[in-house]
Order: sequence, then C-alpha cells, then structure tokens
Amino acid sequence: MAPAIVTQHHHRSTTKSDQKPFKSRHATKSFKKEQSKGKVEDLRTRLRTPLHKQVMLKFERRHQARQKRQNHVQQIRKATNVFAGLNGAPRIVAVVPLTGDCDASEAILKLNEGVEQEVSSADGVLTRVRVERFKQNVEYIAANRDMITVLDACQAADYIVFVLSPTQEVDEYGETLLRAIENQGMSQALTVVQDLDQIEPLKKRTQVTASLKSYISHFLPDQAKVHSLDSTQDCAGVVRILCATTPKGVNWREDRSWMLVEDVEWPSTESATDTIVENEVVLTGVVRGRNLKANRLVQVGDWGAFQIEKITAAPVRNSKKRKADEMATDEATDLTTLEQPDEDQDDLLNLAPEEIMMEDEDIALSEAPTERKGVLLDDHHYFEDDETHIPPIPTRLPRGTSSYQAAWFLGDVSDSGSDIDDDLGQYGDYPSNTNMQPLYGLESTSEAIQIEPTEMDASEYPQSEMFLDPSPNDELENIAAYRSQRKTEAAEDREFPDEIELEPNVVARERLQRYRGLKSLRTSHWETSEDKSHEPEEWNRLLQIKNYKGSKNQALNETLVGGVAPGTRVRIHLRNVPISLKSSLTPQTQALTLFSLLRHEHKQTAMNYSITLPSDYPAPIKSKTEIIVQCGPRRFAISPLFSQIATTPNNVHKFDRYLHPGTTAMATAITPLTWGSVPVLFFTRDPASLTQLTFLATGTTQPPDPSRVIAKRAILTGHPYKIHKKLVTVRYMFFNAEDVRWFKALQLWTKRGRSGYIKESLGTHGYFKATFDAKIDPQDAVAVSLYKRVWPRRGRDWRQDEETATIGDEELEEVHMEE
Repeated sequence: MAPAIVTQHHHRSTTKSDQKPFKSRHATKSFKKEQSKGKVEDLRTRLRTPLHKQVMLKFERRHQARQKRQNHVQQIRKATNVFAGLNGAPRIVAVVPLTGDCDASEAILKLNEGVEQEVSSADGVLTRVRVERFKQNVEYIAANRDMITVLDACQAADYIVFVLSPTQEVDEYGETLLRAIENQGMSQALTVVQDLDQIEPLKKRTQVTASLKSYISHFLPDQAKVHSLDSTQDCAGVVRILCATTPKGVNWREDRSWMLVEDVEWPSTESATDTIVENEVVLTGVVRGRNLKANRLVQVGDWGAFQIEKITAAPVRNSKKRKADEMATDEATDLTTLEQPDEDQDDLLNLAPEEIMMEDEDIALSEAPTERKGVLLDDHHYFEDDETHIPPIPTRLPRGTSSYQAAWFLGDVSDSGSDIDDDLGQYGDYPSNTNMQPLYGLESTSEAIQIEPTEMDASEYPQSEMFLDPSPNDELENIAAYRSQRKTEAAEDREFPDEIELEPNVVARERLQRYRGLKSLRTSHWETSEDKSHEPEEWNRLLQIKNYKGSKNQALNETLVGGVAPGTRVRIHLRNVPISLKSSLTPQTQALTLFSLLRHEHKQTAMNYSITLPSDYPAPIKSKTEIIVQCGPRRFAISPLFSQIATTPNNVHKFDRYLHPGTTAMATAITPLTWGSVPVLFFTRDPASLTQLTFLATGTTQPPDPSRVIAKRAILTGHPYKIHKKLVTVRYMFFNAEDVRWFKALQLWTKRGRSGYIKESLGTHGYFKATFDAKIDPQDAVAVSLYKRVWPRRGRDWRQDEETATIGDEELEEVHMEE
C-alpha cells in the first residue's frame, strides 16, 4: 500500500495586488474620441495655462522655429549692417604685442601685404585700410606694452590680435596684460607669431607653433590656430576672419553708445582762455553700440564727462566725385545738424542740491556719553540698575516653601542642612552632599564665612575670598608678558581678526564710545539714529535708488528710441573743455574713446564692487588703501572699505581690516553710478613711477546701497585668572571698575564656544566675575564683541598724467577713528 501524502494547510493570501495598467505614449484616435465623449476643448482654459506648459501643435512649433530663425538672421544683419557699404564703419582691430621683441606696426604691415594692400607706413596709432578683396574697411590700433594704452585700445576693438615671439617667452608683465584684457571683456581674439622664419631647422617651426598654441589656449581656449605673419596665406586668412565674421561684442559696451575718436579739432588760441575753451571742441568718429543722444553726457577717455553742444554729420569724402560736386556736398553736409540737446539734458552736478534735501528727516544727535549709564545693545541702552536681562539669583529656602512664603525671607536661610535645597551646582555653588573643605588656607568654613567682602555689591560665591589688587608695576609686567607673543599686524589680523588691546591708562568707555553691542550681527536691528551725528556732510545728498532693477531697465530702454543711429559718422561738439587737456592726449599718440553715459551715471552714490585678490599676491591689502579702479570706460582713485559679501536680513555687514590673498570681499566707496554688471579692474601705483599702474585684482559692480551698514568690529579679550566650575574671574579685558559696569550688559563668549555674562566687578583694576553656560578651559580666552558703523570715502577721477599720489582736499575727511 502506497504511503499517504501529507499536505500542508495554508490560508489564501488576503492582499491582492492589481496588475499595472497598460501605458501608451501615443494614444489612438479612437481612444481619444471615446475619452472625450464629444466634449469640446475650452479655449479659455488653454489661455489661462502658461505658454511654456501648453502642448504646442505641429503648426505652432513650426511657426515658433521660423520666428527664431528670422530673429537670428535679423540680429546678424543688424550687427553687420554698420560695416556694409563703401562708407561703412571700419572694423576696429587692436594689435597687442605680448613680448618685448614684437612690433605692432610691423605686424600691421604684414597683414596688409597678405591681401596685397599697400600701406606706406604704420607709424601712427591708427591705420585705416580699405580691403578691396572683401569690400570692408579695417582700422588698426597699434598698442605698445603699456597697461593703460592696451586697455584703452581693447575697449574700442572689435577684434584683438595678440602677437607672440618664437624665440622669447611671454614674461610676467605680458601675462598680466593678457589677464587684464580678458577680465575687462573682449569681443574676439586671434593669435599670430612674428619672425617665425628665424627658427631653424624647418621642422622645428611646427613644434614652436604647437607650443605657442598650447600656451595661448591656457588663457583663450577657443584659439584654434596660431597664424604666422611670415606666411602670406596665413596673413590673408587672418584678414578674411577680420572682414567676414561677425564680432561677438562686449555686453557692457554694447549697452551704451560709443565711438573711437579719429580726429580732435581744437579752436584757435585767440578764442580760448587760460582754463576753459570758449568755443566747442569737436570730436570726429563713427557711432557704435546704441543710439547716440545729445541729452546724455559723454565720457572722453580720462578727460572726464562733458555736455554735448550739438551733433553734426561728417560723411566720408568720396574721391570719385568731381571736385566741384565734392565741395558743394561737403559744405552742405558739414552744416547738417543731426541732434541737439533740449531741456532734458543732463547737468554736471554729481550731488543733490542742499535745498531739496529731505526736510522731514529726523536727524537725532547721539546722546552725550556723560548722560548714559551703559553701552548701547541692539536698539536701547542698558543701565546699571536695570538688570532684567539677568536671571534671578536662586535663594536657599527650606523645602516645601511656596512662592508667597519665599517673599518673606530676606537672603539665604540655613536653619538646618536637611531642610535646604542645596542643588545649586549650575550656579557654581557646592551641592548639599559635598563636604565643605577649608578654603584658601582657612581652618574651617565658619571662619571663612566671617570674612568681610571686598566689594560694595554682595558676592555670589558661596564664600567670598579676599581680593587684593596687584601693584601697578606688577600689573604692567604681567600685561607685557601676556601680549609679547603677538605677531605682525597683518599676520595678527589673519590669526586674531578684529582683536584690539587696550593700554592700562586708556578708559574703554571713552575710547570705544561709538561702539555698541549686538546680540546677532546678522539679525539684530541696527539703530541708525545713533549714527546721524557722525555721517559725512554730503551723505544725504547722494543718489538714492529705491527700485534698482526697474530704474536700470528704464535707463537702458531710453537708448533704443531717438538719437543718432549706429554706423553714422558724426562730429560731436563739446562744451567747456579745459585747454590744459590739449597736450595730454591726441589720437595720433594714443587711442581716444568716447562713451555716452546713461541717465544718472554721473551722480555720486555709495557704489559696491566685488573684489577678488589672487592667491599668488604676495601680501594682504589693508582697507582704506588708495586703489585705482577701472569701471567700464572710467577710472577713479578710491580708498575703499572692505566688508563681507552676504545677504543679511538687517543689511549689516562686518568690516574687514585686510583683504587677504585668495579671498573675495566687497569694496565700498563714493563714486559715480554705473548701471548693470560691469567688470572692474583694480590697480595700485608703481612705487618707481606714479603714472604707471600695477595690476592688483578683478571684480564686478554691484547694486549701490547707501543704507548698507558696514560695521567695524572690535573684540576685547581677557584672560581667565581663576576658574571655579562655571564662575570665572577674568582680567586684562578692562582696567577700571567703571568700564566693567559700563559694558556689563554685553554677552561674553569664548573661542571654544562658551557664552556667559558679567556678574560683578572685583577691585579697581578691571577684574570681574563672570558666569558661563559650562566650565571653560584654562587655555581659553574670554572675549566681548563691539561694533560701530564706518562710512565710505569719496573717490575722485584719475588721469594717467597726474603727478600727485595723494587724494586732494576735495576728498571727504575720515570720520572714524583708526585702530
């Protein structure tokens, strides 16, 4: 008989999982028809849906692609339309040698020989050529190895041609020029090598060219080839690129109207006074960028900003015309006025008039220090008799005592140790289960209790010890030994930022009377009324911008309507040009550019510039050091204040005494307004020559904000003299008891993260007791932070030919005290 099969009983699963429905990317027409059930799509619902979320039909997608293609073609035609025709605008090419043995004038001659264009000489700065092969006008700018000359030439260049040497490497100054040009902004760059035929043997020339391409690709990765000026074919290829391609342009330059000055006409000496030219100075050139308006001011090189008297036409004379027709045409066109200013013309005032200042502004002077009893903390003062910020001191009461009964006990009650709650460890007292030991040489605790305290206030130690002030000589020796290990000022700022040391004979409440305390630098309210008496006189006359983004768009949109169109050759008549500028700069010796300023760009405001100091810079830069800044077409001499870059709710930012290598900070100074994000270059004066500049750092303009508070922090540090659990005796922070009571409301902190507050003063030499949230380390340092507002200085226009190296009397005096 076969064995019986035993089956194991099991319950049916109670959880049933449904199968996933079939998903189809493309539903059939019948499925869509059945799903809609005859319903018609409501067009109003589709209109309420954002455009980027609507499902576009095939016809709409084709229409959108066609519009994008047409817009792209129109943009290319608009960019190249100024170069079209016999009298079109020339393509400006800056030739920059990066080594000492390269010659820019010789490179220009080689390029013209490559297209069989004869040029007698290229000794001047500007060389204009008509390239018949490509039907284009090209204007070369021969720049020498000078920082200001190269930057001015590249500002107005559509193309930049860098000239390298096959035998000499690019030195440090050449690399600095390359970095400065790159950070300033360049449209399109080409690289050529000069005198490559000097390399022997022939196969070594390929290696030299490959090495130069590898070098230049480190700075300009888009360089596909290094062209040889000794090859006619390469020269023709370079000129073809210059004439056939569309320059990319520079964003900040294309937002403004600009031109390269071809000629400067000065009036006769009989009509000019000693200082101001009575007749107009006439500048000739081709308008580029946006439309040129006579109502806006113009910046001419380093001369400054001037008003426009009128704009007249200056067409190029055609040599094919007959002489009689040419003379008649020139007389007619020279008198044609294209643009004249009206009542909307900008004036030269850079500050608001005093009579239109806000009269309803409440200028509250700071309270005299003698009328105060304590330091300002956030938005109000704490007095010595106002100790509501300090938690109540616990009293020793019998167990079971209610809050009503506790009000009838004066002081501590010690009837019986069993009836008292002695668990006061968190306040620094001995717990009840600890045996009382003899204290500081005393034989019993009863004898220690009989010692009289040395202060007027009651001590909060369980048993106060007798405190004896050290002698003045011993105190000075101890302070000198404690501070002897400090390093230089810059290195000390790196290791101990914002720390200051007070001398024993200095009264802290007078030395730091403008300082205040903040519970949080990022969120605490900054009371501005305390700073009214210390702000510069011209601070309320600066330009105030409430809606920066809207005002910037409005200023940029004004250039799109009216004015002289780009590509027009014009003669610009300027008003009130100083006669002393006649010998400073001419187009024959250096490239001269003209930029039209947008509305309000000549008015003074508190400008902010982001600055990044390279990590290989040898030394840190101290705040308020004179720096030459190039912002777009203008250069200023400023003494900026460095501060941290952050977005805080209270708009308060910490002041940095030093800008260390490899760091980024915000540089603030009072300079004319610049709309938009414009690259900024920072320079320092060369000690050997006052007119030569040394490249320092790079940056970008930020929105101006006069309400931005730059808070200078001062940290006072003390040494923990004696430590008893959470109670600490601190010295060397203050040197008299009055200073301790003055700064009693401020919170203490240590470098290892502990926080506390001042309990009471000890003696007359500035010692005090402090309570912390936990026991501190004996090697730790106790500190307190104080802040005051510092004000930026006013900058001035800078010219290369100026002889003085100091800021003149027109600069605002420094209103804050040097540390």
